[in-house]
Amino acid sequence: MNYKFFTQNKTNTPQTQPIPGREKEMIKGRSGGWMFDAGIWQMLRRCLLIGTAKSTYYAGKQELTEDFVGVLQKGIAENPAKVAEEILYASDGRAINNSAPILALVLLSMGETPEAKKAFQEIFPQVIRTGSHFYEWLSYTKSMRGFGKVIREVGKTWLSREDVKGLAYQLLKYQQRQGFSNRDALRLFHVKPPTENHRQLFEWVVKGWEELPAEIPSEALAQIWWYEWLKRNPDKTHEAITKGHLTHEMAAPVGKMDKEAWQLLFNEMPIGAMLRNLGSLTELGVLQTNNTRRNLDRVEAVLNDKKHLRKGRIHPIDVLKALKTYQSGGSLGRSQKTWTPVPRIVDILEKAVELSFDVVEPTGKVFTHAVDVSGSMSSLVHSVGLSCCEIATTMALVTAKAEKNYMIRGFANDFRDLGITAKDSFSSAVAKASNQNFGGTDASVAYDWMIKHNFKADIVCFWTDSESWAGYKHPSQALAEYRKKVNPNVKVVYVTLAPYQITLVDPNDPLSWDLGGFDPGIPRIIQMLAMDEL
Repeated sequence: MNYKFFTQNKTNTPQTQPIPGREKEMIKGRSGGWMFDAGIWQMLRRCLLIGTAKSTYYAGKQELTEDFVGVLQKGIAENPAKVAEEILYASDGRAINNSAPILALVLLSMGETPEAKKAFQEIFPQVIRTGSHFYEWLSYTKSMRGFGKVIREVGKTWLSREDVKGLAYQLLKYQQRQGFSNRDALRLFHVKPPTENHRQLFEWVVKGWEELPAEIPSEALAQIWWYEWLKRNPDKTHEAITKGHLTHEMAAPVGKMDKEAWQLLFNEMPIGAMLRNLGSLTELGVLQTNNTRRNLDRVEAVLNDKKHLRKGRIHPIDVLKALKTYQSGGSLGRSQKTWTPVPRIVDILEKAVELSFDVVEPTGKVFTHAVDVSGSMSSLVHSVGLSCCEIATTMALVTAKAEKNYMIRGFANDFRDLGITAKDSFSSAVAKASNQNFGGTDASVAYDWMIKHNFKADIVCFWTDSESWAGYKHPSQALAEYRKKVNPNVKVVYVTLAPYQITLVDPNDPLSWDLGGFDPGIPRIIQMLAMDEL
């Protein structure tokens, strides 16, 4: 009997313990496992892209948001210009929605240095693009800091922009939100109209029009004139929509809506509104297989055009959410309506999911996609029942569809075949992965399986919340073993799909990367890493 088992150098460490000698680089996750510290900047990007307003499997939204605010404050104190860059990056169609960037914008305005105030003012108009954004920003600002000089300056500038027609559109479409009205905003910021068109617009906001002008005052106020005309002539909704180019938000509250009115709205409906209203349009008969071919052609022309998707800042998760909701016939989501899904629309949405991600031509490399299907990935991240696992599967599949040599398997406490190939639809792939959510999380099992089967991958992609805790060795230790026995040059990407400050990437490993989840550009970044283009 001897103590060699204790005194010899150990190459493996249970994930419930930090790696010996590297304790200062690691932190304990909420699952009890020890992972490397991702740092405040990676944490900030994750929070901005994913958001923290929904609870995860391991943490409530209050705790997550407190962590988000904490890293924001550290980042603002350290480098406010970099925080501003991250806010802009997320706000430009990469975040799951604009709420997290707006909250971060408010925190940036609260920075104590002149650099923080300057950074806030510079990015404000690029983040606060719509009336809805404006009122959400007002609500957070009122609750968190109040309306000082810097706030009044940006608010006044936003409400007196040179593009009066665009401003009138926003003030008509979003007349009140978040406990504020247009009138409240004008009074709060004491906006002086810079032009006659501004004066007439502000007068309408504050007083309304007791008497409808005999003629449209100007092109900038044309939509407002037709809105007021419709209020007085609700039976003439079709004429108001046609001549006034009114949107659903403008016409529905004051006009009489029928199938023809919805048809007229559909003819000019923007891409975001179209995506949200596919179920309603189907229920109303505007979108049907047998008699609305021209309408279906328009849906395809809009939703299956990458330029339209990018210009409308349509996030892939919004398309996936629309697909799942539409297929449900109204049983998911907040709609009170029910409908029979049109097969062609389902096909259009399937293609739109793929197009909304950014991918390039096949690289010719061999890919392993390891999708976390453990119990923690079953947690919902949005209101229509999308789970982390479903989103992870979608992102893995869109990457696989761009390649010829790939493998998609799921990991929990083993590495299992999900039966998913590039021929799967996103719906079928999501269904296959969703039925696998059980067990603890051990990312190292993917490497163990590839070692056992001598599977030589050029790049391994993990899609996970990074809470790996169940294994007898850390993923970085298993990776070292894989490189020693199978492929010394393998590259590894961990795509973290939860707003945690942990990573499975060894910071000393130049061939491993950590990417923030839900970014539509991730599939292309992975391809570029595979080709040494980054």
